[in-house]
Amino acid sequence: MTSQPANRDSSRAEGSSRAEPADLAARAAHRHIVVVGGGIGGLIAARECVKVGMRVTLLEEADAVGGAIRRAELDGVVVDAGAESYATRGGRVRALLVELGLADRIVAPSAGSAWLAGIPGVGAAPLPVGGILGIPANPFQEDVRRIIGWSGVWRAYLDRVRPPLTIGHNQSLGKLVSSRMGAKVRDRLVAPVTTGVYSASPDDVDVDIAAPGLNAALTRVGSLSGAVQALRLENAERAAKARGSHDGGAAKAPGAAVEGIDGGMMVLVDALVADIRKLGGIVRTGVRVTAITKVADAWTVATEARLDAGDEGAGDEGAGDEGAVGAESIRESLDLEADAVIVATSETAARRLLETVAPALAETDAAEAPEIEIVTLLLAASALTGAPRGTGVLTVPGSHTAKALTHSTAKWEWVRAAAGGRHLVRVSFGAQGEPAATAGLDDDAAARLALREASSLLGVPLSESDLVDAHRARYVQSQPASIIGSGARREAAREAVHAVPGIAAVGAWLAGTGLAQVVPDARDEADRLRRELLWD
Repeated sequence: MTSQPANRDSSRAEGSSRAEPADLAARAAHRHIVVVGGGIGGLIAARECVKVGMRVTLLEEADAVGGAIRRAELDGVVVDAGAESYATRGGRVRALLVELGLADRIVAPSAGSAWLAGIPGVGAAPLPVGGILGIPANPFQEDVRRIIGWSGVWRAYLDRVRPPLTIGHNQSLGKLVSSRMGAKVRDRLVAPVTTGVYSASPDDVDVDIAAPGLNAALTRVGSLSGAVQALRLENAERAAKARGSHDGGAAKAPGAAVEGIDGGMMVLVDALVADIRKLGGIVRTGVRVTAITKVADAWTVATEARLDAGDEGAGDEGAGDEGAVGAESIRESLDLEADAVIVATSETAARRLLETVAPALAETDAAEAPEIEIVTLLLAASALTGAPRGTGVLTVPGSHTAKALTHSTAKWEWVRAAAGGRHLVRVSFGAQGEPAATAGLDDDAAARLALREASSLLGVPLSESDLVDAHRARYVQSQPASIIGSGARREAAREAVHAVPGIAAVGAWLAGTGLAQVVPDARDEADRLRRELLWD
């Protein structure tokens, strides 16, 4: 394979005071970076390198880039089939969207509550308001009492009268909640949230990562419910200040912790690919990297390419209007020479590729990564008009085969407009230590199971005659940063990679799940590699 010379504008390269701009541009133009993997981490890293003038080739084994961000078309309706939103914390994803000219596409979810299903003796009820990760600020609140009952309320109230001497730091969210407020609060309120958000039991969730400041507030205030009240107030004040200092973009729903993109998250992926192409980078799909080796100062990336493999916005010679490259040009050269390599794959693939060049990585622990399946249903069902159970439903673990459901046409105005009077729901299966119930089913059987689960979770009759179309997506979810021990594992793995000059690794398995963590991490890693190649 060959790479086209990249854009040589190095004005944005950090550390330029250490060398003349022209000298930096010349250095950058002679550096070739191969990025293995086209998920969001790989695309961000590729863009960071190409925008300072480096020559960049990104290789993706699948037919399309995006990783956990992907689109599906159901009877002409194009929607997200993977990640549908991003966390607003830190503001880094929003800043990226603004940088890419997508500020006017940022949208907030519609106002509306989520529900809980599978509550013993109750069935389903709205998720209580005013809590953190399901922990209530007031156990006597009516919507809380409805779910945990009077016995649960009085047990939770003991949190308020326990002696201060028993208060201290607790790492496990589940153990903290059960010790302070009882098993019903943990199992019926907190577990549905952690399973739906992190695909994990609350016992495995690190309090300080999932709810920063909660332990400190508990020690200061003297009760867990009081700590929730105090922390919510602090968060609200910070959010108000942030809104006051950042006026641009879409308005946020009160308390909204996520935002989306009008047209779906693939709009971001498309914009990144287009920007990489504009700057001279190459993005290829259908190319599998089989090995990474180093001889002297040069890296060799061995690949296997399908004969029908195309070029997603490559911009290299011979590309047609749609960026397609013929199979012959890919067959001619299966090895790429590079000055550095960025591995942006799943953890399993990354460890396989790096096992010989970064042997210390093999001595670190790999994380358990659950397989998640999302079945999206397009329904012509009048029973769903009015969103009978809000924007989505979380389940009490063990009560349903699905872990969560999103009523997309109730949650996102752009989806509602695209669906044209029909309804889109997303049913999620699989969690940490629990294989997806759909894993052994064919697509039709998976759609039927999702339809039955949707009917049960939404509390309305849904028949196969209501099903217009269905789509099934399967992906491996990297371990969230909030899981106990995750930080130490990630740090050890990263140190093993950093010990090898000319190699970087990015992605959710190192950064933690979610764009709010993957985007800044990929930028930081790309910047580290740029400095190593251009200035160190």
